Amino acid sequence: MKLLLDTHIVLWALDDNPKLSEQAKLLIMDASNDIYYSSASVWETTIKYMSKPDRIRLSGSKLSELCRKMGYQMMPITDRHIAVLETLVFYGDHQVHNDPFDRIMIAQAKADEMKFVTHDSKLRFYNESCVITV
Repeated sequence: MKLLLDTHIVLWALDDNPKLSEQAKLLIMDASNDIYYSSASVWETTIKYMSKPDRIRLSGSKLSELCRKMGYQMMPITDRHIAVLETLVFYGDHQVHNDPFDRIMIAQAKADEMKFVTHDSKLRFYNESCVITV
């Protein structure tokens, strides 16, 4: 199975953070799964690192370097992903989801028939079969 990891899942996996659930660990460690990270995660991490270096200890370039060392594959953003982005609908009645990084990564997973692994419970409101909340 092809798995695209949400930014926080990538960060937790690289750091062996206790926030990473057992389910996520099993998915990532399963040798039959191909693990991907998005160029959107590198971009998001870079922005957060530049604005809050005291809270985010990893730069985007360091994130990308560590992902490659772990054998994770980079998923670049393409026009095809942006076209699928236009099909996503958020069904949260009382919530708003304005995170462009999450949206493009869900679109990438949907377009490329991957599973998007996240811990963000708001993302289930997209009602996309590609989203796995762990």
